[in-house]
Amino acid sequence: MGLLDRLEVVSRERRLKVARAVLYLAQGTFGECDSEVDVLHWSRYNCFLLYQMGTFSAFLELLHMEIDNSQACSSALRKPAISIADSTELRVLLSVMYLMVENIRLERETDSYGWRTARKTFRTELSFSMHNEEPFALLLFSMVTKFCSGLAPHFPIKKVLLLLWKVVMFTLGGFEQLQALKVQKREELGLPPLAEDSIQVVKSMRAASPPSYTLDLGESQLAPPPSKLRGRRGSRRQLLTKQDSLDIYNERDLFKTEEPATEEEEESAGDGERTLDGELDLLEQDPLVPPPPSQAPLSAERVAFPKGLPWTPKVRQKDIEHFLEMSRNKFIGFTLGQDTDTLVGLPRPIHESVKTLKQVTRVGSQSSGIGSHQGILAKEHKYISIADVQIKNEEELEKCPMSLGEEVVPETPCEILYQGMLYSLPQYMIALLKILLAAAPTSKAKTDSINILADVLPEEMPVTVLQSMKLGIDVNRHKEIIVKSISALLLLLLKHFKLNHIYQFEYVSQHLVFANCIPLILKFFNQNILSYITAKNSISVLDYPCCTIQDLPELTTESLEAGDNNQFCWRNLFSCINLLRLLNKLTKWKHSRTMMLVVFKSAPILKRALKVKQAMLQLYVLKLLKIQTKYLGRQWRKSNMKTMSAIYQKVRHRMNDDWAYGNDIDARPWDFQAEECTLRANIEAFNSRRYDRPQDSEFSPVDNCLQSVLGQRLDLPEDFHYSYELWLEREVFSQPICWEELLQNH
Repeated sequence: MGLLDRLEVVSRERRLKVARAVLYLAQGTFGECDSEVDVLHWSRYNCFLLYQMGTFSAFLELLHMEIDNSQACSSALRKPAISIADSTELRVLLSVMYLMVENIRLERETDSYGWRTARKTFRTELSFSMHNEEPFALLLFSMVTKFCSGLAPHFPIKKVLLLLWKVVMFTLGGFEQLQALKVQKREELGLPPLAEDSIQVVKSMRAASPPSYTLDLGESQLAPPPSKLRGRRGSRRQLLTKQDSLDIYNERDLFKTEEPATEEEEESAGDGERTLDGELDLLEQDPLVPPPPSQAPLSAERVAFPKGLPWTPKVRQKDIEHFLEMSRNKFIGFTLGQDTDTLVGLPRPIHESVKTLKQVTRVGSQSSGIGSHQGILAKEHKYISIADVQIKNEEELEKCPMSLGEEVVPETPCEILYQGMLYSLPQYMIALLKILLAAAPTSKAKTDSINILADVLPEEMPVTVLQSMKLGIDVNRHKEIIVKSISALLLLLLKHFKLNHIYQFEYVSQHLVFANCIPLILKFFNQNILSYITAKNSISVLDYPCCTIQDLPELTTESLEAGDNNQFCWRNLFSCINLLRLLNKLTKWKHSRTMMLVVFKSAPILKRALKVKQAMLQLYVLKLLKIQTKYLGRQWRKSNMKTMSAIYQKVRHRMNDDWAYGNDIDARPWDFQAEECTLRANIEAFNSRRYDRPQDSEFSPVDNCLQSVLGQRLDLPEDFHYSYELWLEREVFSQPICWEELLQNH
């Protein structure tokens, strides 16, 4: 309480000293602890204590003062080089707030009732507008846009993004809460339960063996000149069959020695890079040196895997309608629109096909878990998503706004956040992608790019080799954390908005696509992904809480080069999976965006990512390859049969999807521009209807009952009865009424 009182003094230096004392408490009073476990225990205990004493509100006021501090902004703008010293106050404030959010967010079974209550209260305070203030996440978003616009280059953007990600995760919920919300929402809408829990299915998957990287003829979007292939005619059959096995049950070493890329492959990759960005680096031409099998990320022990495909096949209502439309045109000569029940005149095989598409199979006994119903797990081919229901409801509200009345929108944390972000959402997305571009390892330094290293560069640049190495590791780690926080934040927002309303998701997605998110992610993956995931940009002895307890050993260039004992970096693996999932979210069921993947020659870039033996990453790479396979040509499919086999084994089947052959490509020309324009019109109609309603709308209900209207009491001015007869004469009796014209007009 004494520290909180002293936070209100005028002197900036004294306030900073007190804030540092509070930070010491939030970090676990490590000077009085003997082990790392003690530090973490007291950090958690102190964070709950600080919250209960009102520390977060006090620090929020100080954060507002620092954001609005024009003197600090102007002095930072005048400096030729901004250093870590320019953001000291902001970093202390954000560190305390981050520790409080992260410690209170994590639930434990041993938490007391008081702590559980405090967690609920804290989540409510962060989610909703308290004391006429915007939600906390919007304040952090405004800091991001202010930083990117150049008005506040001294903001510690890494800490801002980390805090923003954790606040969104705390207020909206993580992936497990999302899955529970999805099950609950399907139940409320009367939809069948989910056939499986996607999180559990992915957990049980096993990584496939990576393909060897020899010449893949199908990857060359532009065929090499005949003169170059003339000398290789004898080895052509070998080239087509040289791709290594992607067998899911392969028990060989997890990493194989890769062969160096051939000349034609490098040309193909280079051509794709020029399409993406004129300044993309060429891929490494050296052969990949693998770590020994004992250091592989995943255990090579034999385990029992379920037989059969991991996912229940699905079919959409649209697919059934399209199948029947084609069948009726072929056998009858006319169609019945959206009628999927009338099968008169169609041959027996078509009846069987429709029955299979709509089929419900009941398999095994299931006493608990998602999809259980009286001990039976129901698996239905026909899948109706929450988005389908929301789109249908939106169409009905657009058609019948008066008869259906006003929509009741529940005030959930997700809805509140979307309403707050709505009008500045394009700027938020552009700002996040600008920072992601600057932090990408494949990005080259440009004069017009934003400086994301303001909160890592020291006042005095290093003078020794050891200092330079330490700073280099710090800079790389700094960039990796930024990529991790942005990728996780965008994925969380997309998933929550999609569950809340499909058009909220589409609005965010479309602005990400317009801001070149797709080529940016492909540019990120246009590197040696295996090297990125096994990078060691951390100094373990300097990590918290280890550095607060142990005596720091003397750092040498040899110890920095050796790095830690981890064979891979979970942080970078997490970022890569998030970016792949983001790319999947943006391109799924969008033909125009799928064609962007084809135009930017993403197939060789994505195929290189299959070198990483991690099941979840491989799954999302294979999903992205699957949606564009039909556009890559027969030669690509012919020379990538092992990849095609892996797609069949790992990715969910859509029963009418001709992904492996592409026979209907020429018959179905897509107007890509019209597709995006239609989607944009639907989004604008949704936003206008739900969020731009004027108070006196022309669709406000009208009372047409004569008795009811005449029976209403109206507040008339006191002198009205004096001029009543005059008003009656002027407004009623003297106005001619042409009844015929009135009837004709109506």
